Amino acid sequence: MTAGADMRPLRVVVLLKTDQGGLWIVPQVEELRRRGHEVVAVLPRRTGRLTEELRRRGVEVHDSPFDFRFRPRPSTLRDLWRLRRLISRLRPDVLKYHLYASALAARFASLRLPLRRVHMVAGPLYLESPLIKIVERVLWRLDDVTICGTGHTSGLYGALGCPAPRRPVVTYGARTAHFADLAGSADRREVRAKARAELGIEEDAFVAIMVAYVYPPRRLVHQGRGIKGHDVLLAAWREFRADHPDARLLLVGAGFSAAGEAHRRELIQRFEVDRDPSVTWLTSVSDVRDCYRAADVSVSPSLSEGHGAACEAGATGVPSIVSDAGGLPETVDETTGWVVPRNDVAALVAGLRQAYDEFTDGRLRLRGERAQRFALRHFDNTLAAGDVADVVEAACRTGGRA
Repeated sequence: MTAGADMRPLRVVVLLKTDQGGLWIVPQVEELRRRGHEVVAVLPRRTGRLTEELRRRGVEVHDSPFDFRFRPRPSTLRDLWRLRRLISRLRPDVLKYHLYASALAARFASLRLPLRRVHMVAGPLYLESPLIKIVERVLWRLDDVTICGTGHTSGLYGALGCPAPRRPVVTYGARTAHFADLAGSADRREVRAKARAELGIEEDAFVAIMVAYVYPPRRLVHQGRGIKGHDVLLAAWREFRADHPDARLLLVGAGFSAAGEAHRRELIQRFEVDRDPSVTWLTSVSDVRDCYRAADVSVSPSLSEGHGAACEAGATGVPSIVSDAGGLPETVDETTGWVVPRNDVAALVAGLRQAYDEFTDGRLRLRGERAQRFALRHFDNTLAAGDVADVVEAACRTGGRA
């Protein structure tokens, strides 16, 4: 597909506060380019995974003169002005931004510039801050359109007064084809056995997996708690394992930052993870698919979340237990997984027990097959990238205003 007959090729500038993560923008960038639009990225002044990947694909990348930290210093205004000059020099038709610090910078730096502003929201965490919610009640009006990564986020913006046409829902999705790469049941059994052998996990054990970075406690929301809910799962696991000594827990994910890693080590000490042979915590893996292949159920006990790891787990054929936080309930239905109240250890224990019961009688495998079909239908990131491109094009036709 190329830009429609009534749509000239657009120049799109993508602004993002990170070059370490953010690889989820790549399918969206490629879809816009496939349609004949020109895409330029503005990222922090260092070379990370995202910068390298975009440049490898031939995408023009510029260093942001602003570091996305809103400190009360003269340099903050100076660097925002330099970002404005860079955006003006790049002459975009569309300024597209992800993550809240990027959104603030994009809005302030592009005031009154002749362009369309498209804000895509990865997760709802910032809207859970009472202070930011007050500010955002005004600032969302600077966006021509706010693409909400979950229906939950769209509802939050609706409560702030944003009309429905300006808050469409498009998931970031996952590389579902990458994860759903096994066809025959015999192959699945063989690959599962191999993955478990490499991880030192018994072939007949019940295995729960959680794939998530460890974030440090937040200052403005969920004070003193890591938002991914590692502490909830570790507390639940103690109780569950007491009745199921053959069960194994596989945690995959390091601290996202130095503070996150310090919090991870505090969790290890608090829950005596190093002394529990049922728990394996990997900080990095060469291919996370091997970990999912070894698992029977995925757990996402977050206090705040978009769609999270449940999309990848489902695509691999692993059903999920998710909390009721954010968009997580959108990732399962009653046939593909379980939804439990967030921050509720007893409820999570009950969910693990239900999964274990289905594991013992063979129903869990069937639930996993349904989870895979569900993920392929709803969370494919290449299909989602097409929907994002449609919204970007429509914003240039109509301004996204309602």
